[in-house]
Amino acid sequence: MGLLLAAAVGLAVYGAFHGVRMYRADAKLPGDLAVALEVGSTRTTAVGSGIDRMGMRFAPTVLSMMGAKRVDALRRRLDMAGNPGGMTVDRYAARRAVYGMLGAAAAFSLILRGQAVIGLIALVYGLVWTDVVLRAAIRRRRNDIERTLPDFLDVLAVVVSAGLGFRQALERVAEKYKGPWADELRITLRQMDMGVSRREAFEQLRKRNSSEQVSMFVTALQQGEELGAPIVDTLIQIATDMRRTDAQNARRSASKAVPKTTLVVTMVMLPATMILIVMSFYYGSGVDFADILSGG
Repeated sequence: MGLLLAAAVGLAVYGAFHGVRMYRADAKLPGDLAVALEVGSTRTTAVGSGIDRMGMRFAPTVLSMMGAKRVDALRRRLDMAGNPGGMTVDRYAARRAVYGMLGAAAAFSLILRGQAVIGLIALVYGLVWTDVVLRAAIRRRRNDIERTLPDFLDVLAVVVSAGLGFRQALERVAEKYKGPWADELRITLRQMDMGVSRREAFEQLRKRNSSEQVSMFVTALQQGEELGAPIVDTLIQIATDMRRTDAQNARRSASKAVPKTTLVVTMVMLPATMILIVMSFYYGSGVDFADILSGG
């Protein structure tokens, strides 16, 4: 009996393994996803790679449901986010399919238990989670670029004033920097190496980023080139304007934080303080209110 049970378990394990292998062998990976799974696996976690493989069959369906315009907008958002975790268009579609199905399954289970509101929240969570991650990556990358850009321009101005041409100085400084802004500059330099004009390469740099400071940098650079202004003076002026804009944004953020802080103090801290004071008087007085209420 024990041998038969062991044989049955062995056959079941072999069948499951063989079935999974056949499933993966029959699956046709889209080109973008195949490259992402092969090259981008080092940029994502093991869980993320597993989710991508689970949803690769459904990626074309999700993209066809999105339509051409939304897919083009998605490509721009991925460029703005810097393809976080090796995310490509097909990886996005695969993850959205998996999270959507998990959210739908959780919602169905919760609704059967009578928890319709929580089930609806789970469904919405599964449908929008990938977009939430993408928006957070865009915001984080924009903040990193805006924090790096003024100092980068100061260093670039010093290198240009030392006698190097703008192109050579841009390459030299970009090699010393790390992060999203250095990545963007390397893409721009590679485009110019492939024959793209400097103006067009910087226009594409503007389109890949939602940062106002990047747009300011490209606009000032192009205007300085058209007017024949010295590049060093242009770079220094751009960095000064960016720091002034950062200071204005910081003051604006601080002014917005005051009403929020007041609301928190009024709604949370003040009632809690009043309760603490009343309870301190109660326990400190030693009065038994139960006896008073009972007439004792």
